[in-house]
Amino acid sequence: MHFVSALPLQSGASLRDYDLSFETYGQLNAAKSNAVLVCHALNASHHVAGVYEGQPKSEGWWDNMIGPGKPLDTNQFFVIGVNNLGSCFGSTGPMHINPDTGQVYGADFPVVTVEDWVNAQARLLDVLGIQTLAAVMGGSLGGMQTLSWTLQYPQRVRHALVIASAPNLTAENIAFNEVARRAIVTDPDFHGGHFYQRGTIPKRGLRIARMIGHITYLSDDVMNEKFGRQLRTAVLAQAQDASVSLDAGQYKYSTQEVEFQIESYLRYQGDKFAEYFDANTYLLITRALDYFDPARAYGGDLSLALGRATAKFLLVSFTTDWRFSPKRSREIVKALLDNKRDVSYAEIDAPHGHDAFLLDDPRYTGVVRSYFESILQSLEGQP
Repeated sequence: MHFVSALPLQSGASLRDYDLSFETYGQLNAAKSNAVLVCHALNASHHVAGVYEGQPKSEGWWDNMIGPGKPLDTNQFFVIGVNNLGSCFGSTGPMHINPDTGQVYGADFPVVTVEDWVNAQARLLDVLGIQTLAAVMGGSLGGMQTLSWTLQYPQRVRHALVIASAPNLTAENIAFNEVARRAIVTDPDFHGGHFYQRGTIPKRGLRIARMIGHITYLSDDVMNEKFGRQLRTAVLAQAQDASVSLDAGQYKYSTQEVEFQIESYLRYQGDKFAEYFDANTYLLITRALDYFDPARAYGGDLSLALGRATAKFLLVSFTTDWRFSPKRSREIVKALLDNKRDVSYAEIDAPHGHDAFLLDDPRYTGVVRSYFESILQSLEGQP
């Protein structure tokens, strides 16, 4: 959908003549009361469910959660996925043309925040004729958008599902994001963010950024279970053929050699990411993560900040998620209870780390299914 009028941004800049890519699933009821907005995390998009015709590997990033008969049942709800501004999956971003200059935005794309994304999503809903959402739902950065929806547009949100998220990033999280950004901006192919004109892609920086991020998404238990200290079969064979003791000889290989299974896995993830993700988008989105802090305007008092929210909440966290730990979700729960809000909270004992919010766990999906069933019951009687 194209928007001509300028969108004012938190930075003081504005964005005009921009596009938002979105997908919808299911049918909007006559009362337009069954709409659910799904907000995406860092490297995801508007394609939340289903498979594109003729593209068997195009499964939506939350397809296990959303669809006919699934926890968020598209036989009952009208689900909307929106690609955020600044992303690289269809919505206007750094790789698009700046209407004011006629040149590709590149590094000149304006800074965007979670609040900006929510405002853009609200404009899309206005055009779709949806005034009130049955629910907003998101995990990780998507959970931050969900929380922000309840504060920016409290009258438009009945329910909020905030999953594996936090009210702001810890210093450690910001540090991980900064190291990843430095890997990108110091890549010789980055060219100050204007690599499009040079016909280059800072793949080395993107690979490292993804490897750093991927380490933080997995728990130590999962990494040990999947990889441990296993060496690649090829390296073992090479060592045996050369009659080299692994204890004495494993350090003699080239620094480019991949010896451990975990190294091979991380390099694979990094290579794959560098083929499809935009470097400037990575910088923009991680900055939006860093900046999000609704309590800042209230002297750091989260209870005061969440006093504006009127929605009912479901929060879900995972015990081994050290990037967005259960402690951070409990901060939100406490702040909402301080305001006597209706809150449900599930802390799932799952081994998968931060990635657990994307995976199948019967307790997790059961909680989400049950919550949406209760929302559906509240909608009964509406046309």
